[in-house]
Amino acid sequence: MVDAAILGHRIRHYRSAAELTLDALGERIGLAGSQLSLIENGHREPKLSHLQAIAEVLGVTTAQLLEPEPPSERSRMELDLQRLQEGASYRRLGLPVVRPTRSMNDDLLAALVGMHRELDRRAREAIATPEQARRDATALRHRMREQANALPEIEDLAEEQLRAVGYEGGSLTHRTVSEMAARLGFELVYVTDLPHSTRSVTDLENGRIYLPPASIPGGHGLRSMALQALAHRLLGHHEPQDYSEFLQQRLEINYFAAATLMPRSRAVDYLRKAKKERNLAVEDFRDAFGVTHETAAMRFTNLATTHLDLRVHFLRVGEDGALSRVYENDGIPIPVDASGHAEGQLVCRKFAARSAFERTSRTTEFYQYTDTPNGTFWCSTQTGAGAEGEFSISFGVRFDDAKYFRGSQTAFREVSRCPDDRCCARPDDGLVDRWRRKSWASARMHQHTLAPLPSGTYPGVDDAELYAFLERHAPAI
Repeated sequence: MVDAAILGHRIRHYRSAAELTLDALGERIGLAGSQLSLIENGHREPKLSHLQAIAEVLGVTTAQLLEPEPPSERSRMELDLQRLQEGASYRRLGLPVVRPTRSMNDDLLAALVGMHRELDRRAREAIATPEQARRDATALRHRMREQANALPEIEDLAEEQLRAVGYEGGSLTHRTVSEMAARLGFELVYVTDLPHSTRSVTDLENGRIYLPPASIPGGHGLRSMALQALAHRLLGHHEPQDYSEFLQQRLEINYFAAATLMPRSRAVDYLRKAKKERNLAVEDFRDAFGVTHETAAMRFTNLATTHLDLRVHFLRVGEDGALSRVYENDGIPIPVDASGHAEGQLVCRKFAARSAFERTSRTTEFYQYTDTPNGTFWCSTQTGAGAEGEFSISFGVRFDDAKYFRGSQTAFREVSRCPDDRCCARPDDGLVDRWRRKSWASARMHQHTLAPLPSGTYPGVDDAELYAFLERHAPAI
């Protein structure tokens, strides 16, 4: 879609270069100067016939007029000033709009744009409170639940990119990912000094994607990180304007990476066959495509409802019992706060996501049925360990659908009465009477409790460190 404001600036730029007034140009193309003024100010889009006539008179091509970039740095600043003054941050001040004129020098214009950008940044930083972040995350979770956690357009994009590099099936190799990057004009570069606040860095000017060292064991994360970086480009992402947009972009790039590592057509064929044989298993799905257990379980949620007619749930739970990632459309009662936010809430101790930590042997899947106020659910749970400690990945379905999964014959069964705090949150009265005045515990504070939300250009990224890194690695000219 043509940006009317940029188009107007390009027409004005070439008209000025041709030393024509609005009226003079209008007379030659059969359009009033006042109508041309509206076009140049971005208030009206020209008809194709008028656009072709303008190009002919000005001695340029229609394609040159339609290029998406402003014609000069001066135009870029004028457009930035216009858009920033149209934003909510400035409008709330009730101040008059400042129109750049020919007599306004570039330094003054640059100063105005800089101040407006800082005002906008501070306004966006102010609304990125923990409360707003929770509301945005909750809204996104609800939207994805409504659409069965599926993004068909991104599925199509992933398959299109795979076809373009001749992918024929099996585990996606690092070489294939590199070929995908090359098609988009990027080289994958592995470095040891990435900014601590980044997972990858893309140098758009020099066509490089910087990633951690290739020697990381397993390498699953490296393929995914590279694909996420490519997804930003393929999906046309720009700097997020608020936390909600940041979350949406993160979801989309993660989805693209998973859909590329586990392509829809082959993944659905694999799962349908396993369902028919009543032998569905996340661990088999994982191994068939050479990905992590978490990626496989989450990818299962993208396909289960639309293609297998299964309602499912996914939980990632820390060793302290707190949810860090969740999806459900099968009705399992997940803990939420007063605003409906789930991440950070404690899961019932009777859920498989927590009881799995109590097992002596954790090398295999743990299967369990759990009776809840919303019905009975079956879960398959795998535990693991990362930089932030132990965690569990649970994938499950309602009782009636457990028959399609390996492990449905398990004898393990628990009863959860949560959110009733007498289920697992409140100690027995006898224990309270015995220990209330005879014990003392020193509470542990999580590091994130006092951590402010990031204020960089890209949420979570230290701008100074990022740009210093890019300067170090930019090719010598």
